[in-house]
Order: sequence, then structure tokens, then C-alpha cells
Amino acid sequence: MASISKRTASAQSFVSDPVLQMPKITQKFKIGICQLKVTTEKSVNILNARNLIQVAAEQGASLILLPEMWNCPYSTDMFAKFAEDFNDLDSAPSFLMLSEVASSLGVTIIGGSIPEKDVGQLYNTCTVFGPNGELKTKHRKIHLFDMGKPLPGEVQFKESDSISAGDKPTVVDTDFGCIGIGICHDIRFPELAMSYSARGAHLICYAGAFNMSTGAALWELEQRSRAVDNQLYVASCSPSRDSASSYMIWGHSTVVGPMGEIIATTGHEEAVLIADIDYAAIQRTRESLPLKRQRRDDIYQFVDLLGYKC
Repeated sequence: MASISKRTASAQSFVSDPVLQMPKITQKFKIGICQLKVTTEKSVNILNARNLIQVAAEQGASLILLPEMWNCPYSTDMFAKFAEDFNDLDSAPSFLMLSEVASSLGVTIIGGSIPEKDVGQLYNTCTVFGPNGELKTKHRKIHLFDMGKPLPGEVQFKESDSISAGDKPTVVDTDFGCIGIGICHDIRFPELAMSYSARGAHLICYAGAFNMSTGAALWELEQRSRAVDNQLYVASCSPSRDSASSYMIWGHSTVVGPMGEIIATTGHEEAVLIADIDYAAIQRTRESLPLKRQRRDDIYQFVDLLGYKC
């Protein structure tokens, strides 16, 4: 009981600091969102991703986001075939390409996700590379997409049949402030975004592959909700839609501001989306609507069991 009390007290002081956090970086920068077409040929997907990263950099993006499962069709029977072991770089061409292109272009890459194999397990994993090409962190998808009874018109899908869940939230300190990382179904859980905000995130990047029904109903709604509740930026990147696939992807990669406003978005075709981000908007929003000061810690508390700040 004593340890629980100590943890709760620590968590309370962690989230209820009345001082508004000033973002570390106040200058504007451009984010590039690469909504890639994914084929059944891994080498084609890698080359296409590299080309679109190059296009984004040429248009001024210094932070670039890729989609979920960009080197692999979004199908549970494909994940093992396309998976890479990041400890065996000779068999990890997607990983190596991201490192090489980040270094050659001098950009930071939030690498969407690819299937990762590690000690007999498969994970849905995002890698983050700095402008020197070094791996800064990786995030394994925490919340797996297991459907219950399918909605009308939906295909049954159970990700946990082939993929293991990650067990660590991920925030990474970059040249563009503190960034939280989520993958697809991670966005459906506001607690994760709240923990990222409490840890100092200025931006949360979600790679995702929502289907046609959940995409139409929830994709934009969830992004705007995570942004406005936590008064920060949210960026998402989806693969483009393939009408011949059994799993039809919604697309519509988007950037959302701290008031929940849509800053930029695209349709369902392959595209490179460039958007301006200005962290000063976070401070203006938090000064205008000081939610942290108004939170009722005497009634409810947010407990981050693994809490740390960037």
C-alpha cells in the first residue's frame, strides 16, 4: 500500500504542475507526410518510399513521416514474409534505407512502421532516425487491432493472431521538440496521448491504416480529439488506397493544430503532403485555455506508471 501511495503522489505532482510548459523550440518548421502506395514487392516499396522522402525534403520538409506497414501489404499473412530483424542489418533493407536517406538528406524521419521480428516474435514497429542517420528510438504498437463482431461491410481482422503488442509508450527528443509516437489503433486510446502530453510532447505522430468504415467515422475525429484535448499538434500518415486489396485503406493523411483545426490533409491517392508547424501556437492555446490549471486533481488523477519527460 505504501508503494501505491508514493506512486500516486508522484504522479499527481507530475501532471498537475500549474506552470504552463513553454515548448523547447519556437521556430516554425515544415513536416512532410508521405502517403505511399504499397505493393506486394518489397524492393519496389523501399525505392518508392525513398523517392517520396526525397520529394518531401526538396519541398522543404525537415521532419518526415511515413505510413503504417509501408514496406508490406496490410495483411496478417504477409507480416512474417516482409519482417526485418533490426539486429541483423544484412537482412533489414527497409531499416537501412531510412538510416541512409535521413543521413544523406539531413532530415529526421519518423519511419511509420514495418513488421519487425525479434526472438521469435513479430511486432508492428516504428523506427525514428535523426539527421545523422542514427536510430533514435523505436516504438512497438501497443494496442493491437482485434475486431469483435465486424461492422456491416467490414472484413474480420485480428492483429494479435500474428503480432505481439509492445509494452512501452514512446517519446523522443528531436531537433523539433519532444515527439510522441503511436501506430494506428494506439490513437483510439486517449490515455496514451495524455501521457505523451504530460511527458512534454509538442507533437504526436501516428502512422495508421484505418479501413473504409473506421476511417470515414473515426480517422479525423480521433486526430482532432487527441490534439484539442492535449493542446498540441497531431500528424498522421496512412498508405494510399488500393481498390484491388481485400483490406481497403481510408488514406487522408492529416496534420492537426492544438485547437483541433485541420492544417493540411490529402485524399486517398499517393501523395506528399507538406505542412507548416509553429509551436508558438501551443503556447498561445495553453495561455488562452489553461486546462492544466483547471484540472481537478482533488477529484480525479492521471497516473503514468512509466512516466518520464523528454
